[in-house]
Amino acid sequence: TGAVGLYNVGQTCCLNSLLQVFLMNIHFTRILRRMVVPWQNEQKERNVPYQMLLLLEEMQCGKEKAVSPIDLAYCLSAYRVELFVQHDAVQLFLTLWNLIKMQMKKPELVEELNDLYTICVQEHLACQECFAETKRNSSMLTLPLPVLDTNSHVLKTLEDCLRCFFRPEELTDHNMCFCDQCGKRTPFLQSMKLVHLPQVLTIHLKRFCFRRSTYIHKLSHYLPFPQNLDLSAVLTENQCQADDNEKAAWQYELFAVVAHSGSANWGHYCAYIRSLTECKWYCFNDSEVCQVSWDDVKCTYGHYKLHW
Repeated sequence: TGAVGLYNVGQTCCLNSLLQVFLMNIHFTRILRRMVVPWQNEQKERNVPYQMLLLLEEMQCGKEKAVSPIDLAYCLSAYRVELFVQHDAVQLFLTLWNLIKMQMKKPELVEELNDLYTICVQEHLACQECFAETKRNSSMLTLPLPVLDTNSHVLKTLEDCLRCFFRPEELTDHNMCFCDQCGKRTPFLQSMKLVHLPQVLTIHLKRFCFRRSTYIHKLSHYLPFPQNLDLSAVLTENQCQADDNEKAAWQYELFAVVAHSGSANWGHYCAYIRSLTECKWYCFNDSEVCQVSWDDVKCTYGHYKLHW
């Protein structure tokens, strides 16, 4: 029936934007539709993926321009996702993901969710005196990219942010680590290598910095990102721990942008999402949904007075 909005039921613009990104992703909704439905009403009311499924069905079967996510919002409030509170999109995304994954009962669906969203990296620590090296594999849900380099200079493109994130860092002075072989604290070289990327790559631009010790300042400068991204072409061989077959799949087409206007302490969220069935861009601004062009999406490149 076309794209459907979500009413704001108590400063839920952040939640609405994230829900639209999840529910417009047909790969995610195919997993959601195969979940085990809880038997008891109380369990249904507290089950996040089930409430998301009900919301999806209401959006797809109804004839209204927008529907209310109030039942899902009340469900999330049981897990400390409060109404009438300004939420951070990345933190809320992680909370939603953990609840969805935890409450999906089928192990095969949890595995499919991991394949859909989870990033695998290898962390390296190398002593700069004896050259002893430790490696550890870990997973992450987003790539938290800096928008400033180590000298606090503005990074100009998304590709620059990626290179900066995977650039090795020297741990010296008060950041030195204890080396078991040397028996003392020594300088280390810390680096991270990309091992595996999921079907849906989530990137978080860290548009904030600290001033006067505790004051959080939002960074709203212009930072363009492409419609198509080839990670194997952006990163060097030393920044990847993957074979050629793996890196051949590291090509992405932009699917969604969650944008924030305002300061670090207040503001408004909306989502620009490209329909995977229609190949058209839409702007989801709570209950208001309209078709937009790529030039409209570019407003999210950054500006102090961002508006849509």
